[in-house]
Amino acid sequence: MAKQQDFTKIFSDMTAAFPVDMTAMNDMMKNSAAFGEKMSRVALDAATTSTDLSSKYAKETLAKMSGVTKAQAEPADYTKAVTDFASAQAESAAEHMAAFAEVAKKAQMETVELLMAAGKDASEEASAAVKKATDDLTAQAKKAAKAA
Repeated sequence: MAKQQDFTKIFSDMTAAFPVDMTAMNDMMKNSAAFGEKMSRVALDAATTSTDLSSKYAKETLAKMSGVTKAQAEPADYTKAVTDFASAQAESAAEHMAAFAEVAKKAQMETVELLMAAGKDASEEASAAVKKATDDLTAQAKKAAKAA
C-alpha cells in the first residue's frame, strides 16, 4: 500500500518560513475598539440630550394645557384659550426643533471628526505595515539568495 504524505510537516515548515507579526492585528483590534467606544459616546450623548429635550418639551406642553382645560365663563374665552395654546405651541415647537437640530449637528460634526482621524490613523498604519512587510521580504530574499 502507498503511504500517505504527512502534510503537517510541510505546513509547519511553510509557516515557519513566513513568520507573521501579530502586533499589527492586535493594534488594529485595539484601535477598532477605541473607535467604537468614541462613536458610541457620540451616539449616547446625542440620545441623552435628545431625551432631555423631549422631556422638557413634553413638560412645557402639559403645563400650557392647563389654560385650555380650565372652565371658561364665555364661549369666546375657549377660542382664545385654544388660540393662545396653539400660538405658544408653535413658538415652542420652533425652539425645540432648533435645539434638536443643534444636537444632530453636534453629533454629525463629532462623527466626521472621528472618521477623519480614523482614516488618517489607518493610512499611517497601513503605510507603516507595508514598509515593514517590504523590509521583511527584502531581508528574507537577501537571506535566501545568500543561502543559494
